[in-house]
Amino acid sequence: MPQQDIVKIAIQMPGAYPQLIQLDQKKPLSAVIKEVCDGWNLPGPENYALQYADGVQTYITESNRLEIKNGCILRLTKAPGRCAEDLYKGIQSSDSGVRCDSLKQLASVSTDVTFAQEFISRDGHLLLVKIVEDSNDRVPLLSWQTVVPLIMTHTLTGFMELMDHGIVSWENLSAEFIKKIASFVNAKAMDASIQQVSLAILESMVLSSSSLFQLVKQEVTMERLLSHLQVTNQQIQTKAMALLMALLQTAGDADRQVHMLSLHLCLSLPFSLSHGSTTNHWRCRQTGTNNVCLLVSLSPMALLQTTGDDQREILHNLRQAAFETESENSLSNERRRSLCAKEFKKLGFSNNSNPGQDLLRTPPGLLALDTMSYFASRYPDAYSRFVLENSSREDKHECPFARGSIQLTLILCEILRIGEPPSETGSNYHPIFFSQDRLLEELFCVCIQLVNKTWKEMRATQEDFDKVMQVVREQITRTLSSKPTSLELFKNKVNALNYSEILKLRQTERLHQEETLAPPVLELKERLKPELLELIRQQRLNRLCQGTLFRKISSRRRQDKLWYCRLSPNHKVLHFGDVEEETETPAIEGLQEKIPVADIKALLTGKDCPHMKENKGKQTKVICVLLKLIVCLSQFCLWTDGLSVLLGRDMSSECMRSELEILLSMEIKLRLLDLENVPIPDNAPPVPKPPSNYNFCYDFSQTEQ
Repeated sequence: MPQQDIVKIAIQMPGAYPQLIQLDQKKPLSAVIKEVCDGWNLPGPENYALQYADGVQTYITESNRLEIKNGCILRLTKAPGRCAEDLYKGIQSSDSGVRCDSLKQLASVSTDVTFAQEFISRDGHLLLVKIVEDSNDRVPLLSWQTVVPLIMTHTLTGFMELMDHGIVSWENLSAEFIKKIASFVNAKAMDASIQQVSLAILESMVLSSSSLFQLVKQEVTMERLLSHLQVTNQQIQTKAMALLMALLQTAGDADRQVHMLSLHLCLSLPFSLSHGSTTNHWRCRQTGTNNVCLLVSLSPMALLQTTGDDQREILHNLRQAAFETESENSLSNERRRSLCAKEFKKLGFSNNSNPGQDLLRTPPGLLALDTMSYFASRYPDAYSRFVLENSSREDKHECPFARGSIQLTLILCEILRIGEPPSETGSNYHPIFFSQDRLLEELFCVCIQLVNKTWKEMRATQEDFDKVMQVVREQITRTLSSKPTSLELFKNKVNALNYSEILKLRQTERLHQEETLAPPVLELKERLKPELLELIRQQRLNRLCQGTLFRKISSRRRQDKLWYCRLSPNHKVLHFGDVEEETETPAIEGLQEKIPVADIKALLTGKDCPHMKENKGKQTKVICVLLKLIVCLSQFCLWTDGLSVLLGRDMSSECMRSELEILLSMEIKLRLLDLENVPIPDNAPPVPKPPSNYNFCYDFSQTEQ
């Protein structure tokens, strides 16, 4: 039998010992279930099914059985049809406790499509619809003393899970059911769980068809939805904003503008509809009060998930027409092009004869030209300084204004997701958007000066253009991630984040990714450091024992003669003496002079050396010879480290620190090879308390069947 058709799994059932079986994927699933039931002496194998025991507890079917992997744990449970039948009967029970438990279980198992098909085939979804339609408007009111709110919550949750599979169309729902769901949303005193799932149901209705959109639009008012944004329940806030976004996406252009205007007016974030040369677009006004932060205070982190989508929708409408590069807007006067070719080149257009070709790429299209024009007219001094400063540089070192502006505008479009449709999973929220009129243009004016600043810091040439823009993108992204609340604050932060700071942050993040800065790794480094330092010490002493050939420096700074110095094998004496030109490694007995290590009193380098000062007195022979030795060494770090070791001092050279870091890095990586892709916790796990007694034993009276 082919090995790939066999899967080793465990099957468990409450009250019985698990079975370890080898599942043959070619054997019918019904036969496998029968064998499992026979192992536990269970009659009626057709009433049972297999289900994943961990994670999403999905039923095992013939269509998904190939997804079972070695080591999976399955559970023998009721078959989907039997479970659906039992829950269908339990929901109709006159006992409210049984009904509540059945609906609660239904809300849990309805996530499985196999069960959903069985339950819907029995018209179970219509039974849930009837429960909602027959409910009294006063019944779902918040009251912890009754089980009714739980029944309604489980009913709506189960209904939502069943409909999410797409087995039944949303359009088949009655108008009475939609009105009942809307009444739950509109009610002022209502259980929060009921309102939360009701908002989710209405959102799915709006997104499913235009006819349901009209019904929901009539039943749920904008004012009521906005009131849900002011509650403290974050789940209701999120669902309410999601429904608002669904209404905006499904509505026509005229209705969308009305809804968006109502939304921001109700949130005390005024917007003016300005008429531009090509399109109408939204512009945010700064009110001069703290109302611009109202959205933040009304909607904590859960609400920000959909607020980012709202901002992208506004930004999309802000400059949508600017992305359309039309031929009639380009320069058509050939004579003017030729006269301005030199100026176009200075500005950095790649096509000097027809710079309009540089704006064909969309995005940013004509939006780049708009931002350049805004910068030149709004801040003429800064614009003139930018152009004149780069005009006076060498050709390769000038920062191209036009090319940089086009690329910067594209970067801003990508960061702010301008031109992209809103998504349900958006999470980016920028408070600065609500504090500045013409934010995009103002951001450009700040960032184009940042481009010039970063260009100078990197000492860039034309070949480094892409590298500079990558750094600028990182500067903008990191600054916006700190959520600045005003343009001035953004300007201060982004200018403080210079090129050197970016390099430091990159280095730190790289070390964090390699987990070399995790507290356990740092502790391991400290433990390894003494051992590696001892290794470097031994290497230094061994190198001194091998010796080094030097050129002798005379009083006239001539280097005609050679001499050799080496350490004795017992590390007690330095032997040195003159040698011939062709000598390689002289024997230690052939070196005439020697200095006992015990006679060395100090090791002086740099400005502390006597030969760097005036000779104000006699120096001992030991010190003079030693200092002469140090001055002549080409392997300065090696010998200073070795002599420091002989004197019982710490090594302090740059070479030693570099070698120690390399050895530590290599040793850490080798020790962490087995922990690849395993997160290292910052703190050690707590040590459990010792047991109350140590009378451990194993009961052999029970054996597995």
